Amino acid sequence: MRMLMNVELPLEPFNTAVREGTAGRIIGRILEQCKPETVYFTEQNGHRGAVLVVQVERESQIPALAEPWFLQFQAACQFRIAMTPADLQQAGLDALGKQWS
Repeated sequence: MRMLMNVELPLEPFNTAVREGTAGRIIGRILEQCKPETVYFTEQNGHRGAVLVVQVERESQIPALAEPWFLQFQAACQFRIAMTPADLQQAGLDALGKQWS
């Protein structure tokens, strides 16, 4: 299933990695491993952050996606299921509406 992965990077240790010139290399390694469909770097709650679109077939894949961010940057990660319009059309909303009305 497609998931949105929100990553919030605290000021430290990320500032130190930027100063040492290692932040880009570390992020590159993480992205190479998790192979997101897409990634956007943005602000998250006043901190540096990223939003990745990742494919997850099993819940057991989540640690492999989150641990590099935790261990390298002490980041916070959140996961949300994401649907395309086609996914939503297959959800059976009309039947659910009749069932629960």
